[in-house]
Amino acid sequence: MKYTFLSFLLPFCLLANIESAFAGEADWQSSSNRDRKSTQAESFEMVSRRLVTQQVNLIFRIEQALQNPDSNKMRAVGGQLVTQTVAVEGFLKSRRYSADSRRSLRRPAFPGQYADPQTLCNQNQGSSVPIDSIPLLTASNLKIYCSLYNSSRELSKLTPMLDVLLSRRGELTVVRELPLVSGEKQSDLVLPMSPVSRPNLHQRATPHAILEPEVDHTAKVYVGKSRKRAISNYVPPVQPAIKPPSTALTTLKNAEKFLATAISEFPDANNFHNPRKTAAELDRLTYDIYLPEKQLYQKLLSMPNTGIFRVLSSQADVRPLNTVENRSQKNVLGRYPFPVLVEPKGDFMPNLPLQIVKGKFQLLPQGVNYGFITEVGDIPLNQLDASLQAVAPEKRNIFINYQPPKKLNALQAERQKIITGKHQFSIANQPILNMVDAKLNNTYLVRNLQFQLPEIIANNQPLTRKQRRYLDQLLEMQSSDVIVAFRLVSRRTDGTYTIIWRVLQEFNDPKIDDLDDYLQYQ
Repeated sequence: MKYTFLSFLLPFCLLANIESAFAGEADWQSSSNRDRKSTQAESFEMVSRRLVTQQVNLIFRIEQALQNPDSNKMRAVGGQLVTQTVAVEGFLKSRRYSADSRRSLRRPAFPGQYADPQTLCNQNQGSSVPIDSIPLLTASNLKIYCSLYNSSRELSKLTPMLDVLLSRRGELTVVRELPLVSGEKQSDLVLPMSPVSRPNLHQRATPHAILEPEVDHTAKVYVGKSRKRAISNYVPPVQPAIKPPSTALTTLKNAEKFLATAISEFPDANNFHNPRKTAAELDRLTYDIYLPEKQLYQKLLSMPNTGIFRVLSSQADVRPLNTVENRSQKNVLGRYPFPVLVEPKGDFMPNLPLQIVKGKFQLLPQGVNYGFITEVGDIPLNQLDASLQAVAPEKRNIFINYQPPKKLNALQAERQKIITGKHQFSIANQPILNMVDAKLNNTYLVRNLQFQLPEIIANNQPLTRKQRRYLDQLLEMQSSDVIVAFRLVSRRTDGTYTIIWRVLQEFNDPKIDDLDDYLQYQ
């Protein structure tokens, strides 16, 4: 009976074994196909390209963090540096990535001595091991291999330096605890019931003890007196001046040179992403004019004392409240300065300080400089000249015949009257101000007066006995008085405008006769 039962099950067992055998062969074939596909997807060129690109991006982020007072940026690049170092080291010592994608992953890509990249690269540099004798690595791949190794070794020198700089950034902004790796909860040591605030390294770190009021707290300094502040005795926080360590910059340059050698070995080296160039181009597109605009007005721009300029919002150069920035870095106005109107006179460069304020053009008042502006309609710039015959007579008389005061106190009072609209001259009962509505395809006239006061006067410096011998040289002053016409040619979606401008007339340099009355003697 027992044998009968076993003989009955035997056909089913044989069938099951045959099916399992075919299934095993199918699994082996699919596994082989997966290995082949994985090998093709993870070839030496593809993995090394990815690591080189990541390394280039990391160098750029470290450069940005070295100049930024934000502790979150410094902490982020510190962690990314550790992660990248581990990834590169794993690639250099791995047996998985084959230079020839047709070889099986079960064959070692880097046998024996390849586990020591330093020995391999040093031997190659000393030519003690011919390149042709190295299996699976071509001459080009070996250069990529060693360049990536040298670059990673150079960047690893920054790890202790970034830790020190992170502690210094902690003096400016709050450095909060990172979440635990295991994800478990941890209560506050002082107040167990209060939640623990975790940082978001994508956001700005919170500055220490900064609470800035939303008022214009900048005191407008006048020669001989100063205007009251909006808040009595309020002193705005001093922004830090951060200079990246020279050793860190040198290390980054060396690492970048090694990566440049690696990139040159790829067939499409020109297609590699350069984050530094991308950031510069994005910054230019955000704040500067477009290149086709220059080509469109090339005929006008070939004339003397002409130009094209993008008028930005007054808020583009304003630091957000309760934030920290590096004051040694150039701001927007430093990177894209106002256009220089006439030939510079030494370090004095008369410019057109035009900006957008609530949809209006405004001449930015700087020091004792001032000016007034008006619209003249749809008149092309080539139809305007020094006589302003194409302009209405009332406007023409004001712009041509205006005479600025020759006393410093009267000059400052005149400036304030034009800003507030209390000046006596007007057109159609409308005062001429330092601002006007912005209208596309319209032309505007500007009478622009600028003064470079002597440093000893502008800064209220006391005059020493020795300096009295050179009083005439100390009181030398540069100035400029011009009529400028500009025309709106395009408007951006962010509310900024592109203008073309032309200097129509340059008057004699205005003088200030009583500067010696403002000297302070020791």
